[in-house]
Amino acid sequence: MNTITDFINRDFRPIDSKDTIAEVLDFFADVNFSHFPVTEEGIYIGSVSAEDVETFEPEKTLANYRYAIEVFFARTTTNWFDVLEVFARNHTDVVPVLDAENKYAGYYEISDIVKFFNDTPFLKDPGGIIVVEKGILDYSMGQVVQIVESNNAKILGTFVSGSTNDTIQITVKIAMGSINEIIQTFRRYDYEIISEHNEDNYLNSLKERSDYLDKYLNI
Repeated sequence: MNTITDFINRDFRPIDSKDTIAEVLDFFADVNFSHFPVTEEGIYIGSVSAEDVETFEPEKTLANYRYAIEVFFARTTTNWFDVLEVFARNHTDVVPVLDAENKYAGYYEISDIVKFFNDTPFLKDPGGIIVVEKGILDYSMGQVVQIVESNNAKILGTFVSGSTNDTIQITVKIAMGSINEIIQTFRRYDYEIISEHNEDNYLNSLKERSDYLDKYLNI
């Protein structure tokens, strides 16, 4: 079974801050990435946007434009869902990966992460979806798991899918067990049921979002 770190890519070396803008333009013309990692003396300092580079003077080096370098990355320990968030938050198709000692390890491409996402049991395996909400100070992920398993069901995946200053929403995908019984147990523990329990529609919505990312890759 693949883990997300299996998709760390090292096909292209990072851009060096000493590279000329002309060289960086040639690189982006070949790879068609939105961003790419930049290092200085072997240390990751951020990522540069292909769109920004087009506005720079070709004879200068990238070091002259440090102000335009954006700092975002994932760790080798970052889970796949949080990696997706880094992609979305930074509107990028490449995310640099650093290890625990801040050493550059490579990069993720959105196409690989979408494939990994689509192959997870959360999307791939059949099951029911429940979205619950509770006060942010009162909820417990351990309690959520206990409620599901106490009804002889198995959890395929769970994550925090929304939050405010006061409440938190948790999405749970369940294999086996009675959805109605699980819902009633959640209510007894003062969780509000947010989902309408058309599980197929909710799961299709997640798949449609993934399909949108696939389409984005082909733009």
